[in-house]
Parts: sequence; structure tokens; C-alpha cells
Amino acid sequence: MSETNASTPRPPGTPTTAAAEPGRRRWLILGLVGLAQLMIVLDLTVMNIALPDAQRALDFSNVDRQWVITAYALTFGSLLLFGGRLGDLFGRKLTFITGLVGFSVASAVGGASVSFAMLVTARACQGVFGALLAPAALSILTTTFSDPEERGKAFAVFGAIVGAGGLIGLLLGGALTQYLDWRWCLYVNLFFAVVALAGALVLLPWQKERGPARLDIPGVVSVSGAMFCLVYGFSNAATHSWRADSTLAFLAAGVVLLAFFAFWQTRARDPLLPPRVVLNRNRGGSYLTILVAGSGMFGIFLFLTYYLQTTLHYSPLITGVAFLPMIGALVVFAQLSNIVLMPRIGPKALVGVGMLAAAGGMAWMTRIGVHTGYASTVVGPMLVTGAGLGLTIPSAINTGTFGVQPSDAGVASATINTGQQIGGSIGTALLNTIATSAIASYIAGLTAGHPAAAAHPSPAAVAAIKAAAAVHGYTTAFWWTAAIFAGGGIVCGTILRWGPLSRQAEAGQPDSQGQRHMPAAAKVPGKPGQ
Repeated sequence: MSETNASTPRPPGTPTTAAAEPGRRRWLILGLVGLAQLMIVLDLTVMNIALPDAQRALDFSNVDRQWVITAYALTFGSLLLFGGRLGDLFGRKLTFITGLVGFSVASAVGGASVSFAMLVTARACQGVFGALLAPAALSILTTTFSDPEERGKAFAVFGAIVGAGGLIGLLLGGALTQYLDWRWCLYVNLFFAVVALAGALVLLPWQKERGPARLDIPGVVSVSGAMFCLVYGFSNAATHSWRADSTLAFLAAGVVLLAFFAFWQTRARDPLLPPRVVLNRNRGGSYLTILVAGSGMFGIFLFLTYYLQTTLHYSPLITGVAFLPMIGALVVFAQLSNIVLMPRIGPKALVGVGMLAAAGGMAWMTRIGVHTGYASTVVGPMLVTGAGLGLTIPSAINTGTFGVQPSDAGVASATINTGQQIGGSIGTALLNTIATSAIASYIAGLTAGHPAAAAHPSPAAVAAIKAAAAVHGYTTAFWWTAAIFAGGGIVCGTILRWGPLSRQAEAGQPDSQGQRHMPAAAKVPGKPGQ
């Protein structure tokens, strides 16, 4: 599609998008969207390191501590599809600005918290406005970059932010907590938000509505309820057990609501998530890729952080710095995958090879021990895993938004974010349970083999057993993470189609409904869509 000037007349009813803006402005919009996305991804991890200090300052219990993280995850994960559809219906600029303002205000309130209840409420509100902001940011990127070459560069940058943002959050959280105060882990969002808000007001065009806004209320209620129940159920399993009545009840309710949502979307007049979005083979495979990658990445973030801090005794700041090799590898291979390789070979090989490489890196990471060093056993696996994720995540995000109608860009973007959030919740519950069980089994095996020593252990012996058991739990989790990545590489690589996306679109390959579609990038303004 050729680029048009802002003064070029558009057919009546055509939505105004940033794709019509001059080239330089498009790259400024990429910076704006990247900054907003970084703020969202940072908040998924930046508070993890600050939690002990916040707990001491506000005097809440270990049992309550999880809610500082869970409150954000619950509202963010359950409202993403709703927020994405609001952007499609009422304009991406409006939802983007609303999300920015609300997120920054909630961050300021959280930073100024004087009680546990105030902090948790602020975190929940952050999740609400993040659910508006995240899909709006990605859909703006989708509708802004239509040229295949420019799109590859833009999604390489965006995918690197999504993949590395959580690791950067650990680094930033450690620095802010160590040198300033835990409250700055929330206050820092104000700096991001002010810059992003100024850019949004100047750079983003207002989207013109083509018809009356219709919202699928049953769809909103059922999918929001399903996501809430699933995220809460997995979080409850991580802190209690899989057999707890509350865990089983919430997971069962989530599955039932999700099944109803899928049934309703095939019959609703204006579905919240049109089946054409997810039934396309490439997009469906990319959404599954994001879910699997989100599940596996938890094993890296949590257990490697534990190992560095509790076994190697690194400070929070040094722990964040220790993740820099992975961040660097991820960023470099994100550029390689989307700019150089995607236009030539497409997503199938990149996702398959990338996830298998990440699996290899995590298998290599199992060589860590109580007395091993960072340089000898951690850096190499970090580089390999970062490279694998750099090949996988940007390719999946690009594919998951390729070819969608502009009216579906928000909900397609929200589906990607939802997959990442649900994947993280699954990984949290599953891997935490596996690691805890491995630690308990290791200690039980030692005490069973040496009953006399177990009856009267020395303090040094107790410390040694605990350290060895912890490392055994971490390596067990890493093996399972490797299995998740390997299985995902095989399954997702099989689902995705061969060849570059642009070549598939030119060939008019049918989707799973047997319909042939042109990609959004190839559509003529004013011409009927898919």
C-alpha cells in the first residue's frame, strides 16, 4: 500500500490511522508505543525485588504479600480482551491516553501507600488501566506499520521490549530499591507516562468511527470472569496447593466460563473476539507460542533470581545486572529474526528453532550447583536462552497481528497479551509446585538415609542440606522449563505455515474457515475488508 499524505482525501467512513503519517512520524510513534509497553512489562516484575522492603514498611504478613503481585495480574489478565475491544470501538488514541493517565495515577497512589489495603487497591487499578493501555499500544503499532520491511523493524523493537522488559524490571527494581526506596518502583512510572502522554497528544491521530459502537456484553462478562478465575486459580495453586478446594473451584469455573465464551462467539452478532481472528492458522499458532513462552519464561525469572540471591548471595542490584547477557542476546536476536529472517523464511522455522534453542539453554542451566560460579555455569545458558527467545517472541507477535482487519486490531493485540498473562500464571503455579515438591523429596531422602544425623543435625549441616535442596529444586524446575520450551517448539512450529507472511498473503492461502483474505497491509482504503 502506498503511503499517503495527511492532506490526501479519504473515502467517507475510512478510519484515520497513523499509517497515513509521514515516515519520520511513524518512527516517533514506535518510540511512544515502545515506552508505554516498557512501562507495562516493567510492572510485572519491578515490584518483585521491592516486596521485602514494602512488607517491612507497611507491616503486612507473608501470606498477604502475594496480593501485591496477584492484584495486578488478576485485573490485568481478566480485562485485556475487554480493553482491546474498547480500543476498536471507541478509538485507539482515546483508550491509549485513558490507560496512560489512569496507570500513572494508580502508580502515584501506590507509591504513596500508607497501608497494605491502599497498596493492593492501587495495584489492582494499575491492572485495570494496563488492560486498556497494552492492547491499544500494540494495535497502534499494527495499524501504523503496513510496509513489510518497516513492519519487521518495528516489531523487532517491540518484541525485544516484551521479551526483555521483565528482566529490565528486575534490574531497575534492584537499583531503585537499593539506592532510593521501594516506593520509587511505582513512582518511576510517572516519568514514563508524562513523556508518553505528551507524545500521544501530538503524534496520534483521532480514529473516526464508521458506525455505532456495539459491545458484546455476554462475551465481556464470560471471558473476564474466565480469565479472573483462571489467574486466581493458578495463583492459589502456587501459594497453597493444586488439591485445595478453592484452587479446584476457581479453575473449574474458569474452564466452564471459557467454554461458554467460545460457544457464544460463534453465535453473537458482534462477537468480542471474532472467530476469524483466532481460527487463522498462523495467528492461532502465534497465540499458542506466546502462551507457552510466557509459561517457560517464569522458570527463568523466578528460579534464577532465587539462585543468584540465595545461593550466590548477590544483592538485588547485582542480580539485575547479572541478567544483562540474556537481555543483550534477546535484543540482538530480536532484530535478526524480524528484520533479516522473517521476510525470507517466515515464522515457522524461527519459532521452532527459537524455542528449541531456549530449551537447550535451560537444560544447560541445570549444571548449576551450590558451589558453582556465575561465569562458568550461568552466562552461557543465559546467552543461548536469550537468543532463542529473541527468535521466538518478536516473530510470534508480528504473526499474531498480521492480516487482521483494522477493526479487529485491538482485540487481536489483546489476545497476545492475554496469552502471555495466562502463560505466566500457569508457569508460576506449575513450576513453583514442581520445585517445592522436589525440595521436599530431596530433604526427605537425605533424612531417611541418615536417621541418626537427622535427629540431631548441626547448624552447618542444616544449612548445607537446605542449600543443596534448594539448588535441586531449581534444577528440577529448569528441566521442566526446558520440556515446556521443547514441546512448544514442536507443537507451535507444526501449526505455523511455511514461508514468509507476505508470500502467503499474495498466494491467498485460506484460513481455517476456508476463506481467503488479503492482509491489512495490502488493502485499499475504502475497499471492503475480509
